[in-house]
Amino acid sequence: MRFIHTSDWQLGKPFGRAPEQARAALLEARLDAIDALAAAARREGAGFVLVAGDVFDSPEPGDRIYRQALTRMKAASDIRWVLLPGNHDPARADGLWSRLASEAPDTVIVCLEPLPIELAEGYWLLPAPLQYKRTQDDPTAWFDHAETPDGAKRIGLAHGPIRDFGSSTAAANLIAPDRARRAALGYLALGDWHGRREIDALTHYSGTPEPDDFDREVSGVALRVDLAGETPDVVQVGIGRYHWMSESWSVASGGELDGLLANLAPGIERQHLVLRLRLSGLLTLAERVALRDRLESELAHEVRWLDLNLDDLYARPTDADLADIDASGVLRVAAERLQALSATEDAAGRRAVAALERLYVEQRRADRLEAR
Repeated sequence: MRFIHTSDWQLGKPFGRAPEQARAALLEARLDAIDALAAAARREGAGFVLVAGDVFDSPEPGDRIYRQALTRMKAASDIRWVLLPGNHDPARADGLWSRLASEAPDTVIVCLEPLPIELAEGYWLLPAPLQYKRTQDDPTAWFDHAETPDGAKRIGLAHGPIRDFGSSTAAANLIAPDRARRAALGYLALGDWHGRREIDALTHYSGTPEPDDFDREVSGVALRVDLAGETPDVVQVGIGRYHWMSESWSVASGGELDGLLANLAPGIERQHLVLRLRLSGLLTLAERVALRDRLESELAHEVRWLDLNLDDLYARPTDADLADIDASGVLRVAAERLQALSATEDAAGRRAVAALERLYVEQRRADRLEAR
């Protein structure tokens, strides 16, 4: 018995902080992950794809997301898909899941009840569908007493956190960390944790197949699980298109940018990079303006999405910088006043730096227009 374990597709996730074009691309990539999972199943010789909850980002994902998901699974008719409601898309009465159960082809198994399902001869699935977003009960508790034929290999499918994650607040949908042992499972496929994590040899989180945030543990993967032996053989399989990275660079001069950009994310194509970039340091005003312009006009268009923060990159104007701002007159007076205010490290100082930079940029723009 060989299958693909995946979870947390969260189809329809809005990515509200991203620019419009990036939002559309990231949303589409999550749908494309269905095709990538089908390809991985064929490549790995797996007949089933088990989705451990949060197939959709909400109980009302919209008609396009719903139709795209169903159409893509239908197209992969050589694969059997097993879908479980999670906390983002709980199985409300007469809602999304009822519709899916009535419209899905035979190759799509929709788990709406906590009842054993025979996947193949000798292999039984114990699903734990969530009816509500939050519950204080362990959704897998029934596994311990579930009746399956003697000698059957039991596979658990559930969505929720494990106790040893160390949360300081009471978690909902809490799953006992030793559930696989208690319920005599051959494997427990879990969702909810967006990074790939092994709890023990029998219990695994697959993580989301398409990364969805910065600083995650390993994500963008699925797990190929083989139950032929005494213990499951679990292999990580790459699925995701985009790579989410966080970088913090300290710069002492504008000239350092070339080297930093040259060594950014080796082996990853820029169009597949979602980058959170934080810069710190102290530059001249001209250097800071030139650096920002290069990042916003070049790098931001090379990567899928650049989340840029220059709050800790300070500018200390030189005499040459100030000379470029109205050598005499009211603008020069304003620039000198802003320069004095920018010497402080408080909020007022940061606002003064931003205002001085804006004044510098506008003056240079005006100079270029006059020179035409």
